Amino acid sequence: MKILHLNTYTGNGGAGKACDRLSKALQKHGIDSQVAVNFLFKDNPEVHDLSSGFFSKWLTAAAIILERLANKIFVKPLPIPFSIPLWGKDLSQRKLLKSADIIHIHWVNHAFLRPEDIAKLSSLNKPLVWTFHDSNAFTGGCHVRYTCDHYMNECGNCPVLRRSHPQDLSHRIWMRKNKSYQGIELTIIAPSAWMAESVLKSKLLNSKSIITIPNTLNMEIFKPHTQAESRKNLGLSSDKFIIMSGFMPSRKDMHKGTSYLVEALEIFARDQQVDKDKIELVIFGNRDTSNVPAFPVRTTFLGTIASEEKLSMCYSAADVFMAPSLEDNLPYTVMESLACGTPVVAFTTGGIPDMVEHKSNGYLAEYRSSSDLAAGISWVFSHADRLMLRSNARNHIMDNFSEQEIAQRHVKMYNSLLSGHVSA
Repeated sequence: MKILHLNTYTGNGGAGKACDRLSKALQKHGIDSQVAVNFLFKDNPEVHDLSSGFFSKWLTAAAIILERLANKIFVKPLPIPFSIPLWGKDLSQRKLLKSADIIHIHWVNHAFLRPEDIAKLSSLNKPLVWTFHDSNAFTGGCHVRYTCDHYMNECGNCPVLRRSHPQDLSHRIWMRKNKSYQGIELTIIAPSAWMAESVLKSKLLNSKSIITIPNTLNMEIFKPHTQAESRKNLGLSSDKFIIMSGFMPSRKDMHKGTSYLVEALEIFARDQQVDKDKIELVIFGNRDTSNVPAFPVRTTFLGTIASEEKLSMCYSAADVFMAPSLEDNLPYTVMESLACGTPVVAFTTGGIPDMVEHKSNGYLAEYRSSSDLAAGISWVFSHADRLMLRSNARNHIMDNFSEQEIAQRHVKMYNSLLSGHVSA
């Protein structure tokens, strides 16, 4: 069995990581699994570059840049990602795709596969599988929906566009997708129950086969380390209550919920009457140094952590990991933290409840409630048995998201497709 995974980039963002990690898990399971990407930032012998060669690479880069420029023209300056499928690639004649038994699509925006390009893949007469890492496939352009329900019909009157009306750009993109999807056999993988429910509500794809299979994680890399040793190696305080979080763009950011974290920290320190010198917020990931919110407690920025082994140590060093995202499919930061034995406090949204068990391995706060987010921090801070929390966190991820478990579920589905019967 030969599986070919298609993604715009490799190892970049949650979708890139999910694609790479799944392929490696399948390889360990004895499957011929390969990854092909639209744009490779640096040479990687393990990944096929569909834009190899000087001319092809720069043409692809230009298309990605021009697509982003088009967004600035048509889309309001809001922190809501939106994709306009202007350019793409017809891969239906590529030898690499013809030689595969199953084509597994992942995140294919940024001038890679337009709706029409995906439809052309059906001419290969091979099973098509598509894992949805966000909502773009069944909307008129947006990747994050929040409370918008226009995708349940035919989009239009889009709140994200500068010019919004019933026949606007979002509606036209929706119609293009509808035309392209009509004639193709497609099996959709939803990594979370929330994503599966969203697809079922969409007018575009609710008639397709939908299976829920989570993303996976290498449990040999993301594993608990001794907290004291981790803090020593990272240069962090040994006696403070360390609250960790991931990428924090700005206080105004909507998607990652930064403002709620700021407010929750203020409430926690006030209500618990905790000495602020005994609390430290540690943040990893890129940040806009000119637009950092004023956190109410001492904050340490670790910057981008390129090594997964070091990232595992970061999670292990913390007492609690905060994930205040307002919408997320199955965020890897939550899964990684739990795998390293660190409890998570997050809003009850998206696929997070698939990973966080309330008051067992973390705390699920009321959506958009800073006070309940603060209550979650207090719950971990005051817990009588934090070692039990850490054990619960690790065990839940091991039982439900291990490479062996997720690889087996994919192989079962692949075999069903090849035999003509879809099954998870």
